[in-house]
Amino acid sequence: MPDSTAPIRPAPVRIVTDSACDLPPETAERHGIEIVPLTVRFGDEELVDRRDLTPGQFWDRLARSEVLPETAAPSPGAFEAAYRRAADDGCDGVVCVTISAGLSATYEAANLAAQAVTGSIPVRVVDSRAVALAEGLMAVRAAELAEAGGGLDDVVRELDDLVGRSRTFAALDTLENLKKGGRIGGAQAFLGSMLSIKPVIQVSEGKVEPESRQRTRAKALRYLAEKVRQHEPVDSLAVMHGDAPDLDEMLDLLSPTHRREEIVVGDVGAVIGTHTGPRVMGVIFFVR
Repeated sequence: MPDSTAPIRPAPVRIVTDSACDLPPETAERHGIEIVPLTVRFGDEELVDRRDLTPGQFWDRLARSEVLPETAAPSPGAFEAAYRRAADDGCDGVVCVTISAGLSATYEAANLAAQAVTGSIPVRVVDSRAVALAEGLMAVRAAELAEAGGGLDDVVRELDDLVGRSRTFAALDTLENLKKGGRIGGAQAFLGSMLSIKPVIQVSEGKVEPESRQRTRAKALRYLAEKVRQHEPVDSLAVMHGDAPDLDEMLDLLSPTHRREEIVVGDVGAVIGTHTGPRVMGVIFFVR
């Protein structure tokens, strides 16, 4: 993750998001998106997401850990500092895109910070009602509009539209992390048959919900590719994975309709990975 204190190129509107967005660092840096990190706690040790702990380091550590890590939202002060940096850089305003308010207190922290800078710079906070690259791609689209000269209202309108068109489907190898982390929501329905299925979940209305039961990992990946085909034509197709060894197989399944260079690929980091568990594979896109 880019150093949040590093200079970010000025734009009329600064886009801020949180580290649950799972954007590749070079993508965030290219678009001048400032990322406010969540924290990850392994027992008594607290680490700053993507600063103290890269996705690769997280998965290595998770495999060796006897306890499930916990995540915590950024403090309002961390968001306030980001907003004030935008004001100091001469920005006209800030649009902050956060992980779903139904899954994290991050949205609340971002709003409290917005109130703290009233009079210094206008801030609009948007609940992505999404996770991972769905949130990240919204931030990128917002940044592209801001780079083209879009104002606060223009950017927020674009984000409101994307929130309604966002789709996320993911195949899990286990439900244990969701269960232990308390984020299982409607996916509770899967628990009775965990041993015989590879569950597919979706993010719906900002919550994690069950979507399908597949017998094998291969069938689960084919199911994800079929979900994309069912919604064609789609915008901004992305694949997210948590240290999954079969990433190439997933990309091959999508290749009949989407060239590899057009698919955004992102590593699931500690914030999302804590709850999904290892080898999660997901597809993210916007319907037209």
